Amino acid sequence: MFPRTCFIAGLLVVLLAALVDPPSASSRPTPAANAAAAFSVQAWPAAALGGINRKVFNLALDAASCAVRSGDVEDLATLTVIDYSRPSTVKRLWVFDLRARTRLYEELVAHGRGSGGNLAKAFSNQPESHQSSLGLFRTEDTYEGKNGYSLRLHGLEEGYNDLAYTRAIVMHGAPYVSDKIARSQGRLGRSWGCPALRDGIAREVIDTVKGSGLIFAYYPDPAWLASSKYLHDCASPGDESLSTRASGL
Repeated sequence: MFPRTCFIAGLLVVLLAALVDPPSASSRPTPAANAAAAFSVQAWPAAALGGINRKVFNLALDAASCAVRSGDVEDLATLTVIDYSRPSTVKRLWVFDLRARTRLYEELVAHGRGSGGNLAKAFSNQPESHQSSLGLFRTEDTYEGKNGYSLRLHGLEEGYNDLAYTRAIVMHGAPYVSDKIARSQGRLGRSWGCPALRDGIAREVIDTVKGSGLIFAYYPDPAWLASSKYLHDCASPGDESLSTRASGL
């Protein structure tokens, strides 16, 4: 009797399983849908944003999405946002994992000495200006240079940052970037235009974003906001345009 009972019980399990509809393939998020969600600020948990201005983050997501759709980047894993409208004494650089929709880092970052003191107010694409540049950059390879372990950046915006490679605008660590320096002198030390990080975290951040990341450097500069191709050319008909969002910042 025992084998027969086991057989009947097993048959019932099979029949019950057949009655339960498995989730249809159409109801599961596709890879494309997951990728699209990464560029929608509404899909990000509020806790993942940290101290970043939500409007600035939204603008950065729009620019990154445009870069992907236009084919300027392909294997995009991270988005780094720098908000130069904030003083150098507060954290104003964020690194986000676009695939997991999480915040990886929230850090201090220095601007160029030609851009201003504690507050950056002037930006340039010109060699020897010692000013920071605005816009979207693609991260490239690393090297050991006079500033130690450094990450080359490729500026994607003509007239605003496309001379970054020629100017040797790179991400690197610097002893003049720290909370202690900020407290003692009321501002961070300044670079020659590079986004410099504190020494203790620079290598880790660089290794996280190199090769498959974008950096979005923001400041409410009217000329850049009005002409950046990543804030305008990708707007969809019928949708709130990227330029409308940009002008609202």
